[in-house]
Amino acid sequence: MEWIVIVAALLLGVPATAWFAQNRLIFFPQPGVASAHLPAEAKPLEIVAPDGVRLRGWMRVANATPAPVVVYFGGNAEEVSRTLVDPRWPRDWTIVAINYRGYGTSEGAPGEAALVADALVIFDTLAALPDVDARRIVAFGRSLGTGVAVRLASQAPASKLILVTPYDSMAGIAASAYPFAPVGWLLLDRYDSGALAPGIRMPTTIIAAENDEVIPRASTDKLLARFGPGVATMTVIPGVGHNGLDRNSQYRRTLQAALGLNPTP
Repeated sequence: MEWIVIVAALLLGVPATAWFAQNRLIFFPQPGVASAHLPAEAKPLEIVAPDGVRLRGWMRVANATPAPVVVYFGGNAEEVSRTLVDPRWPRDWTIVAINYRGYGTSEGAPGEAALVADALVIFDTLAALPDVDARRIVAFGRSLGTGVAVRLASQAPASKLILVTPYDSMAGIAASAYPFAPVGWLLLDRYDSGALAPGIRMPTTIIAAENDEVIPRASTDKLLARFGPGVATMTVIPGVGHNGLDRNSQYRRTLQAALGLNPTP
């Protein structure tokens, strides 16, 4: 009888543990940082969600208005102020980066439903600003944030969609990482970008890392195949891993081209 008890514990206990711990397996909130590293044109931005949670980040204001905007959704272990430091962002674009719930100084706790609802509020808030060109708001997602950006693009009139190291679905990623667990039954946050991709019509740029050790290439390829004809293009950056893209010149040129700029070295 003892072996039956052990097997039952493995079959029931491991999935139960995974179910209760999944939020901690997906999200790795980072604390707030001092803002001394930010450029002078980066201004604090606070947006209040419908449930009263205060979301905090920054807006790097363009040098002319009304300006097109890039709204950045970061990775699962990213405090997003660092993205505003990059001097290669075009100065005639406004760059917005708001930390997820529980990240930086944003209140609340992260979760798919909350992050997607927050993304829609951020989009609507920006579109209503007089110094923003509401017709040119680009949704930019990286890693985990690609799931948020795709959901936003499926519900809001973003002008373009940029996805860096994206995946087809969180369930697919989890199944490859935990093949012994019934993740299809357990997963609460699914980020099923592949199911939404066929309905997206705005130009979409996908950037993959050749040696991505976090997102399986098969998942990115599957996502690309789900977009309609001519909607999405993919560039694979050779010789880099999941976190090594920022220093690559081809990556930067691809981003510039996606924004309609003349690529520079």
